[in-house]
Amino acid sequence: MDAAIAMSGLVKDFGPRTRALDHLDLEVETGEVHGFLGPNGAGKTTTIRVLLGLLRADEGRAELLGGDPWRDAVALHRRLAYVPGEVNLWPNLTGGEVIDLLGHLRGALDVSRREELLERFQLDPTKKIRAYSKGNRQKVALVAAFCSDVELYLLDEPTSGLDPLMEAVFQDVVQELRNAGRSILLSSHILSEVEALCDRVTIIRTGRAAESGTFEELRHLTRTSVVVDTAKPLAPLTHWPGVHDARVQDSHAEFSVDPGELNHVLEHLVELQVRSMVTAPPTLEELFLRHYDKDVVPPGAGAVDGVVTTR
Repeated sequence: MDAAIAMSGLVKDFGPRTRALDHLDLEVETGEVHGFLGPNGAGKTTTIRVLLGLLRADEGRAELLGGDPWRDAVALHRRLAYVPGEVNLWPNLTGGEVIDLLGHLRGALDVSRREELLERFQLDPTKKIRAYSKGNRQKVALVAAFCSDVELYLLDEPTSGLDPLMEAVFQDVVQELRNAGRSILLSSHILSEVEALCDRVTIIRTGRAAESGTFEELRHLTRTSVVVDTAKPLAPLTHWPGVHDARVQDSHAEFSVDPGELNHVLEHLVELQVRSMVTAPPTLEELFLRHYDKDVVPPGAGAVDGVVTTR
């Protein structure tokens, strides 16, 4: 099937000195959840605005659901739903009125689905928007998007302001949409959220795609962590090829191993009589930090350039 989103060589400049997108390549396959990662200022929101037809690219090609997002914006907007991280709604309308309005703008509204989502997100639709907290305004946008039968969802920091319980509901709904064959582009600072939901991920840096692929493909690009206890001392470990950041105390060690060297390390460890061992693939946080401040902030530090790694 054709890709839901296909971008190649996309360039967007704001004046002569600011290049927001620098020959960006991005592809979202039909029926997948695609994570879109990068710190503030990397170009994520600019990309989504180009896809929505709010900005026109200066160079390159952008295709959305088989159409041109700039030329065919009106028709395409009936086939997609968008949720921003900062929701600004009409303060004098109730939440239910806003949901109905946004749903009918797309051409149709599933009333039973609307009621189901209101219950799942624990949202009172009778209150005025001005009386809602930030989290409840976010729920209005999510319910309005998810109760419409569309092909593509563009989600830009969609769980901003939600508590952990509601974030779990959001994740359940996204999984259901993927199972139903819908396509989703998820831009998020919550790396655990992306890791739980996404089939593939693109890491964007200064307007370019730094890495793109499945988690398994990207994990081959960085090291595996190992914690091991042996019967014999581990003193020679620090001299083994492919071993980094080793912390050794008698027969206990913690270290990381380069891709392709793990089998050789295991052969050495067997000779030392392994008592227990735990290996872990690289986390999404480590993959992200590989491209952002990897020499400054160690994995597990918690935040990079506004990117929240745990919640």
